Amino acid sequence: MASQKRDYYEVLGIAKGASAEDIKKAYRKMAIQYHPDKNPGDKASEEKFKEVSEAYEVLSDTAKRQQYDQFGHAAFGAGRGGGGGGSYGGFGGGGIDLEEALRTFMGASGGGGSIFENFFGGGGRAQNPNAPQEGADLRFDLEIDFEEAVLGSSREIRINVNETCDRCKGGGAEPGSGRKTCSDCRGAGQVVSGGGFIQFRQTCPTCRGTGQVIEKPCTVCRGQGLVRNKRTIDVKIPGGVETGSRLRIAGKGEGGLRGGPSGDLYIVLHVREHEFFKRNDLDIVCEVPVPFHIAALGGEVHVPTIHGRAELKIPAGTENGKVFRMKGKGITSPRYGTGDQHIVVQIEIPQGLGGKEKKKMQEAAEMLDEKNFPLTQKMNKAAEKFYEHKRALEKEQ
Repeated sequence: MASQKRDYYEVLGIAKGASAEDIKKAYRKMAIQYHPDKNPGDKASEEKFKEVSEAYEVLSDTAKRQQYDQFGHAAFGAGRGGGGGGSYGGFGGGGIDLEEALRTFMGASGGGGSIFENFFGGGGRAQNPNAPQEGADLRFDLEIDFEEAVLGSSREIRINVNETCDRCKGGGAEPGSGRKTCSDCRGAGQVVSGGGFIQFRQTCPTCRGTGQVIEKPCTVCRGQGLVRNKRTIDVKIPGGVETGSRLRIAGKGEGGLRGGPSGDLYIVLHVREHEFFKRNDLDIVCEVPVPFHIAALGGEVHVPTIHGRAELKIPAGTENGKVFRMKGKGITSPRYGTGDQHIVVQIEIPQGLGGKEKKKMQEAAEMLDEKNFPLTQKMNKAAEKFYEHKRALEKEQ
């Protein structure tokens, strides 16, 4: 009787307001769990599978679901859910086929073959293993000096690389011979083990998935299609590169197989730090010592730049740490233009003074007073303000 049937939403373990996608997910999970092929001889699982499929047939159909929500099982007549009984492959007029349902869920419709083969590693379209194969890309890490990075240079590098065998042209077979169908996989490239619901497929160990074996291996590369050689490559390093920059040299990677092109070589640059110049994008930053008398009286100093020496005017009263910008004295990039150089002043105090020099400096110092040292005045005022506040707090205690 209809009253003995379980609620379809309860059967699939979902709420009454579940979306169509939730219904599909619930059905797929339970259908795989209770499918008779996965539970041979288990009558309880077979009945459960029928119940799940019947519920899905109704709830996945918009019109039937509306009727069921309004009238329950009575909407389809006594003793019927979405359709009549029968084998687990289908229910009612439309029928429910597990493979077709899963094919729809997993985007495999029209792909050919069993959905279970596709799901568990078989089926589907595979790339032709005997087609020309492009060689692998290679990476080479190159350490360069700071000057090379900012100005550009040329380098010669030597690398060991697998190149396409000249004798067999990457095919692996001795000239005049060829390939034949693998006897172990009969040209399929895979061998199958197991049976029933679950089958295991793996690459054929004899032909390595190509479906063919070489009749007579090449005497130079021994059937590999590649030979190991040392290669010398000229590298042009453009100005403006930095650590992490990559230079691509097309066709200088590993050789291809069966007529395929060679891969590319990627050179990753690592720039050594300079003891004086520091880089900030396209700008150069450096600390320049300025004699104390020039900082006090003003004058000019010679400043090194990556383009050569330049003159920098220092105004009188320049303080330690003052930064000056020298426009256009930075790194030049073909794409982004030229940066600037930033000079950080380091006031240099003379060392190793003799008696005469010390006397002269003492005489000059005696001619100065507090107004000549504004930073000292500023500090003393701040300190005195602090001590006044301190004394006031102590009186309140």
